[in-house]
Amino acid sequence: MYSEAAHPSLSGLLRPVGFEAIAGWRDDDHAAALSCFRISARRMAERPYGTKALGIDAAKLARIARLALSAGENGDASTARRFFEAHFEPCRVDPSPRPSGFVTGYFEPELPASPVRTSRFTYPLLRRPPDLVDIDDSNRPAGMDDSFRFARKTPQGPVEYFDRGVIEAGALAGRGLELAWLESAVDGFFVHIQGSARLAMPDGSHLRIAYAGKSGHPYTPIGRVLIDMGALAREDVTMASIRDWLRANPDRARDVMAKNRSFIFFAASGETGPSSGAATGPAMGPVGAASVPLTAGRSLALDHGLHTFGSPVWIATHMPLPGESKPFRRLMIHQDTGSAITGPARGDLFVGSGDEAGAVAGAIRHDADFVVLVPKDAG
Repeated sequence: MYSEAAHPSLSGLLRPVGFEAIAGWRDDDHAAALSCFRISARRMAERPYGTKALGIDAAKLARIARLALSAGENGDASTARRFFEAHFEPCRVDPSPRPSGFVTGYFEPELPASPVRTSRFTYPLLRRPPDLVDIDDSNRPAGMDDSFRFARKTPQGPVEYFDRGVIEAGALAGRGLELAWLESAVDGFFVHIQGSARLAMPDGSHLRIAYAGKSGHPYTPIGRVLIDMGALAREDVTMASIRDWLRANPDRARDVMAKNRSFIFFAASGETGPSSGAATGPAMGPVGAASVPLTAGRSLALDHGLHTFGSPVWIATHMPLPGESKPFRRLMIHQDTGSAITGPARGDLFVGSGDEAGAVAGAIRHDADFVVLVPKDAG
């Protein structure tokens, strides 16, 4: 059985509960959850993830992943539910200092783009620069904020990287980092927020791009900036209302967007022809930070400093999601992360790709309960 003594790094943030105490547990489609877990399992079987601060043991998770793969793809929802119940122990996540956990939604934008700059396509999405290096406690220079995970390599040692405003003013121009070009800085800004995109090229092909690093600066939600400016009322802030304001105020938009100093770099994660059925096509989601394709409605972004990739996590919202009549109650798999996703009970639900998914994702701002499934010992 789980105990804090056995998992001292958890610091009381996880409290064991029985599966029978999880409202809606037996009603979920656990076969769909297991299918999503197997996507992570294939990665874990080759190379386990690292154990993070909450103490969800990556080696034990990898052992269960191998069991999931050996069981094959067959099985109904009840069989899949019994698999999770046999190999995991549910622990409720303490949302402190909030009274409850909180979830938002994200999606994969689908946008027209060009491989070269044109009169129509003027905003570049950039590859990761060679001088961007990972930073942790072993190489972080004195005085650099502990929150920085990236820095700029110089002969004198790592320094803070250029932020959004400096980069968009041309700090990286002329280095050949342009991966693709979009129609506007506003489109680019929202691709940065989502961390991935599927780009429709003029020749009919598609380029999928995924997160490859960032400047390291903290993420600042510009919805909050617009509220402080008096430009939007708090109750009116959604992804759509922010986008509308930016487009309606082009003279002020760039300064507002620069308030979010975090700047994202990308890598190509797959290309498809106009009618391709390849694995990188639209039927599969973008590749998340855990290096596996995301599954709409089952993939979850969490604070990766706390949660171990591949962990199953039960999410139960207190109110229905947009267009639904009942609260969202579903077993998700931790396969992604994000700059704005901080804290043990803060999550981002991957909704899917395209404008329809974007409309739903932009309206998700829901209180929720989190229950992480902790791997049991073998035997």
